[in-house]
Amino acid sequence: MKFSAAQIAGMINGIIEGDPEITISKLSKIEEGEPGSLSFLANPLYTQYIYTTKASIVIVNNSFVAEHPVGATMIRVESADIAFAKLLENYNRIKYDKKGISDHSVISSSASLGVNIYIGEFAVISDRVVIGNNVKIYPHAFIDDNTTIDDNTVLFSGVKIYSDNKIGKNCIVHAGTVIGADGFRFNQQDGRNIKVPQIGNVIIEDDVEIGANCTIDRATFGSTVIRKGVKLDNLIHIAHNVEIGENTCIAAGTGIAGSVKVGKNCMISGHVSVTNHVTIADGTMLGGATGVSRSLTKPGQAYLGAPALEVSKFRRSIALFRNLPELAERINKLEKGSNNP
Repeated sequence: MKFSAAQIAGMINGIIEGDPEITISKLSKIEEGEPGSLSFLANPLYTQYIYTTKASIVIVNNSFVAEHPVGATMIRVESADIAFAKLLENYNRIKYDKKGISDHSVISSSASLGVNIYIGEFAVISDRVVIGNNVKIYPHAFIDDNTTIDDNTVLFSGVKIYSDNKIGKNCIVHAGTVIGADGFRFNQQDGRNIKVPQIGNVIIEDDVEIGANCTIDRATFGSTVIRKGVKLDNLIHIAHNVEIGENTCIAAGTGIAGSVKVGKNCMISGHVSVTNHVTIADGTMLGGATGVSRSLTKPGQAYLGAPALEVSKFRRSIALFRNLPELAERINKLEKGSNNP
């Protein structure tokens, strides 16, 4: 698929400097640009490459001033970063604009289907499922009974959604994710682990994106809730009865135990662990591999370490920890000296 500089400028409200008819068919990094490719310059550290790139079109900020001749056609915009992201969004929309229902899919007669949908090969839509308009369900996805998928949501290949769950509008769920498996809850009786039935569900609100191979457990009763605008990376586990607040972002490998309440606009890095029944305040930032074992109730604070400490305290503690061998040696010398007659 080819696009001219004029077409691209129209998409991003840009001003062309160069040949408006030149075309591109792929994207590239500016330092690896090839003829027929589109790139962008936003970071000043990469300015040197605009003079040597072979890319046919480069998107630049309005503020960019060329100090040497530029061979590529430039498109000037207010923000090259934002404009390039918008182009990527349009590219994905075109790339994934699938419609139609495969003859090899299995759809219950009691399911309700919206318009302009896509259901791929070997996808299974069970009893009383409600599918909204413009939904895309890729091959080998499974949607169990009484689940609702709202408008414009995309479920990629191999997504598994158990019964009675609700997924909002404009959501993206990547391959291999499981939504609504049983929460991990057992009672000990006579030396045996007796399963506690999990009869709740999962509610995912609008504009949520969930990465590949995540697991979000259904509630014991009530709901596990992922609020509007949440973004989850790959390989994240959300346990039963957890609530994740609006616009919170969580990086890969994080595990959140049962009945945790995470606030709005939090930033949680990779491999964080959160123990059960704690609360995390709005705007909290957790560094990589942080271990949260108690509630963090002060909004907007940053934490590191296990157990989690405010960043300033963590840094002071690490400084002491690094000096422990020398401190221990000094203490040993002092003790030896005090023991001499």
